[in-house]
Amino acid sequence: MREVVETEHAPAAIGPYSQAIRAGGFVFTSGQIAIDPATQQVIAGDVAAQTVRVLENLSAILEAAGTSMDKVVRCTVFLKDMGDFKAMNEVYGKYFNEAPPARSTVEVARLPKDVLVEIDVVALTRE
Repeated sequence: MREVVETEHAPAAIGPYSQAIRAGGFVFTSGQIAIDPATQQVIAGDVAAQTVRVLENLSAILEAAGTSMDKVVRCTVFLKDMGDFKAMNEVYGKYFNEAPPARSTVEVARLPKDVLVEIDVVALTRE
């Protein structure tokens, strides 16, 4: 079974994709960027502020899927500048402080809407 996950508590998709898909005991999120779901606009701020918004968006999507951040098994972090790694990592560590998931972090040339960070996750469902 494959189920689309959608919530108004995270940004609406800006293209032909779903916020997340629930399938086979997992939730696969699309990459989230620092868009405020209330305004659908990129938030102002540095990579730390953007990372908070991204992780809050991911948390809302996982909640809508019936799971949570503590069930995340894999993350991919895309940074516009690897020089922001430390600041991103400090915020990230507050969300994943116990038994953190596996993760890759890569620097990319450009991200949607010229944000500084994008993160996607794979989480277990609670069932």
